[in-house]
Amino acid sequence: MTPALEIANLQAWYGESHVLHGVSLAVQPGEVVALLGRNGAGRTTLLRAVMGLTGRRSGSIRIGGVESIGLPTHKIAHLGVGYCPEERGIFSSLSTEENLLLPPTLAVGQGMPVDEIYAMFPNLQERRHSQGTRRSGGEQQMLAVARILRTGARLLLLDEISEGLAPVIVQALGRMIADLKARGYTIVMVEQNFRFAAPLADRFYVVEHGQVIEAFAAAALEARMPQLHELLGV
Repeated sequence: MTPALEIANLQAWYGESHVLHGVSLAVQPGEVVALLGRNGAGRTTLLRAVMGLTGRRSGSIRIGGVESIGLPTHKIAHLGVGYCPEERGIFSSLSTEENLLLPPTLAVGQGMPVDEIYAMFPNLQERRHSQGTRRSGGEQQMLAVARILRTGARLLLLDEISEGLAPVIVQALGRMIADLKARGYTIVMVEQNFRFAAPLADRFYVVEHGQVIEAFAAAALEARMPQLHELLGV
């Protein structure tokens, strides 16, 4: 099976700062993969590098078998990739529904219909005419993910989607990820909240100093907990 995402010897820079040092990993279609690591380890840079949002890059990034290392960001998106950054990027001048409908659908598919999105996120439907940034942090996070789903992206890159949110919202986001996995979406998520990521992910990569230092499947998680406690303080 062709991996949904395959990275080999990825190097990435911000200006003169060399941030990623030979990262290699693979994500299979329909998997949920969590990138673990301390703040500043390079996990967000890894997601940004996949989208072409860093400076210089070298190595290989194959999305559905297509080499994307030399492509601009908009062409990477058209390979079926959606990126949800930590800052969410909700437009304050637009309503919830206008934010949702703003991005065009991708050539790879029609995207999730709006009625399905509202069924998944009923709070968004209730407040669809309200200004996007007047929603709670949790609702804004749901809107940021929903906006990606409407484009037709099937590979979702999620950066710290649970950060700073109330436990009830975090639980709702966990159910959302489980639902998307059941629908066949592929998800790569950066998460500082280990308790959120642990029950959702099929596999884990530990990133430190811009390198992958550990990789293991969910079945090995319990055995790896002493090591993770040492590496991450979890």
